[in-house]
Amino acid sequence: MKYLKSKYWIAAFMLAGSLLTACSEDITVGILDENRYSTGDGSVMGYISDNNGKRMFSNVEFRDAGDMYLQLKTTAKLASEATVAVSYDETILTEYNNTYGTTYEVFPQAKVILADGGTISLNKGSEQSAAMKISYTSDGSLSPEKSYVIPLRMKVTSGDFKLAEADQTRMIFIKDLTGIPDCTKYVDGAPGVKVFSCMEVNDTNPLNNLSFTLASNGKPLVDALIIFSANINYNEETGRVYIFNNENVKAILDNREKYLKPLQDRGIKIILGLLGNHDRSGIANMSKETAQEFAKEVKAMCDAYQLDGIFVDDEYSNYEYSNITPGFVYPGKEPAARLCYEVKKIQPERWVVAYAYSTTYGLPVIDGMNSGEFVDYALHDYGGSSDLTSYFPGMPKANMGLYSQEFSQGRIASESNLKRMRDNGYLSHMIFAMDPNRSNFALQYLAMQRMARAFYDDELVFDGIKYPKDWR
Repeated sequence: MKYLKSKYWIAAFMLAGSLLTACSEDITVGILDENRYSTGDGSVMGYISDNNGKRMFSNVEFRDAGDMYLQLKTTAKLASEATVAVSYDETILTEYNNTYGTTYEVFPQAKVILADGGTISLNKGSEQSAAMKISYTSDGSLSPEKSYVIPLRMKVTSGDFKLAEADQTRMIFIKDLTGIPDCTKYVDGAPGVKVFSCMEVNDTNPLNNLSFTLASNGKPLVDALIIFSANINYNEETGRVYIFNNENVKAILDNREKYLKPLQDRGIKIILGLLGNHDRSGIANMSKETAQEFAKEVKAMCDAYQLDGIFVDDEYSNYEYSNITPGFVYPGKEPAARLCYEVKKIQPERWVVAYAYSTTYGLPVIDGMNSGEFVDYALHDYGGSSDLTSYFPGMPKANMGLYSQEFSQGRIASESNLKRMRDNGYLSHMIFAMDPNRSNFALQYLAMQRMARAFYDDELVFDGIKYPKDWR
């Protein structure tokens, strides 16, 4: 973030080793920009979206059993009834793994039920079908640390329309978290606000996120930790863009069993920040080819440390605006969007979170996909409270973070604004620099008490434990 930044940088290190959203009974399907699916020959186009409005991929988590929904929409009313047959097809995943060099495994077909015999029906004169339910259950054999895939093929069986190529297959990335506590806080039966705790780990222990819970259910106040921050750097000799970690980020990652796994065992997601580091590389200037190669390194990092996603923040880069080095392009929103898209494409099950600031305050279409398809959450800069729908088309309001707070500077939000945010359906929120070891802890505690009341109609509990920085 622009008020605090990492101070100590070390030499490059070698990688060690190779959302996800909670399930809900809400079947309101997200809104897409249909103008992008018109054709020059006047043909009616059809497309498939899930209950979050996503076309690229679907991500779900469940415990014991769960379900999600798919829906057919067309760009014009049809003159006759239309149907699409949905079938489980393992070859889709095989092709994906071969293309991207991944090793995802299928979710057992026997544990998947396609409602209505796997048929999506669209009535004559309609442009939107009813939602078809896909149900899944746990058999206790799957690892909660891995994402599995339900691979589905879509085929038009009746109706005068064409199904877009991107909608002829669907991969549902699914995690069976049976046995792991659910961090999601529910209000009136629906998921409440998701709190992102962004911590500069140069001087703050991530375990402090465990110290604050809700009185009614004992669940952590925080839903996701953002480690601030890994860095993007450029190697002059090799011409390669790579991830740099300072000694503090490296200590946290290398000791994930101590500092990160206890959070994940409580259901808290671990997100790695990616930030510029005073050279020509950054979030917003990689060419397509460079972004694709860097996305592979991001995936390797996430795999090695069992991370749940990344947080992109376009700051502290010394971009070139003339005599641009090969592998880079003129900095702007399009290359920033390209990087997010390539990262999402190679690890669809992990979150891509954008800091709504600088070039990542709104991202354009990439390869025909709205940015709400490949950016899962957008978190405003401190105090920002505007709707981000036009900046991240296709993103649900629930995934837009309003009224972010900066605790080290005492920039906290009013309880009325937090309550208004929740009431208006904006269900994401970021706090920066929470640390009970700071001298202004009383103010931080007040801010978190307000959050508990405004977001969950609950009271905050502090267990009295303050975790200091205990690594060198």
